[in-house]
Amino acid sequence: MRTTLRLLAFCLSCSVLSAVAAQVEGLHEVREPVASQEAGERSAAMARALQSLVVRLTGDRRSAADPRLQPLLADPQQLVQQFVYEPGEPVTLAVVFDPVLTERALREAGLSLWHVNRPQVLAWWLEEETAGNRLLAEDQPAAEALRQAARQRGVPLGLPLGDLQEQLLATPQVLAGSQIQALREASEGYAADALLTVLARPGEADWQLWLGEERQSGSVRGASREALADGVLLEVAERLAARFAAGAGAQSLTLEVQGSDLARFASLERLLEPFGAQLREVQGDRLVYRLQGTPAQVRAQLQLGRLHELPADVPAATGQPLQVPAASGERLRFAW
Repeated sequence: MRTTLRLLAFCLSCSVLSAVAAQVEGLHEVREPVASQEAGERSAAMARALQSLVVRLTGDRRSAADPRLQPLLADPQQLVQQFVYEPGEPVTLAVVFDPVLTERALREAGLSLWHVNRPQVLAWWLEEETAGNRLLAEDQPAAEALRQAARQRGVPLGLPLGDLQEQLLATPQVLAGSQIQALREASEGYAADALLTVLARPGEADWQLWLGEERQSGSVRGASREALADGVLLEVAERLAARFAAGAGAQSLTLEVQGSDLARFASLERLLEPFGAQLREVQGDRLVYRLQGTPAQVRAQLQLGRLHELPADVPAATGQPLQVPAASGERLRFAW
């Protein structure tokens, strides 16, 4: 039965897209300015590009200086799929790293990576200026700075359309959190997993990240819109990676999921991919997995899929015990 379910779910996964999270476009592509096209300059730029990519894949700025990277930084071209010089002032080296080779090498080096499926963030970015406030909307040229920063930091980012109703709603008071429910309601049509509110002033930006009822916040400084955007998106990426990336502190867990069908099974397999999940038992609409992660990370990832956790005293739907013996680690129970 398990084999049949896996085969059917594989077919579905080719046509059924997850309703949550998003893949970052160009995740393994990095651009670095170069002074010339000489081999030495190219190698140095590729090493810098690899460091940028490592921060993007781990969600941790400290990883760029990790000594375990040194063998890879000494010969970054072994991980490069292709590169091209782009004209401009300065000339830019665009490097595309091989996803499989690069991620395998980083994992073998002992680094913990953030999965390619990441929370979709909707950014309400308000610039406070003497002449008046401005909400950065999807079709505004000024919003390109946000999109570039999001690509650089590996964050799937969306922006509101900026219609009159949204412009009237996006006041400093609302974005500071005084009416977060009104902001959530205005964001429902964008299918985002998280809300990012930013109050930007010349030289400084205060941000808040909302994941459900959980709020995180910070402040960055920068001399330009581009610098502020990069600083905000770097901090947001680090907060998201800390919550969703499987890494340090991982333990053996048993996960039971109720209410599954074939389409949900395909989505669930993608959600659990970062944890090396192994399907161990199928009974009716119940699935039991063994996986490696922390309970907090698994809970956060499943909440992205709109699953809810079951109290320990809720009986199984069929009333029959599962045949999988209890694992030595913690057992989690969720349902669609």
